[in-house]
Amino acid sequence: QLQLVESGGGLVQPGGSLRLSCAASGSVDYYAIGWFRQAPGKERERVSCINYNGGSTNYADSVKGRFTISRDNAKNTVYLQMNSLKPEDTAIYYCAADLYYYCSGAFGSWGQGTQVTVSS
Repeated sequence: QLQLVESGGGLVQPGGSLRLSCAASGSVDYYAIGWFRQAPGKERERVSCINYNGGSTNYADSVKGRFTISRDNAKNTVYLQMNSLKPEDTAIYYCAADLYYYCSGAFGSWGQGTQVTVSS
């Protein structure tokens, strides 16, 4: 089973940027990858998803225009570039591998999460 490790979280001021990374233990060539977040007391939200070759992406309305998902299959890594961060973006961010090469919504392997805190 694919193992995923997130990194890149931290404390940033409103309006700042962070880039999260999701590193896989094996090849991600045939998997769509999604980014999710969960804030305290709130349900988990799917933030973005990218298909196996990066040709198709989607975003939650709450992050559209501010976040960009990308992938480097040679490095078995998927990224989430987060710009113009807002306090409401504060959450634990997780990546997960879809069971399919496209964003089907059926996610199998999950990472342990990385904390993102947006505060002045």
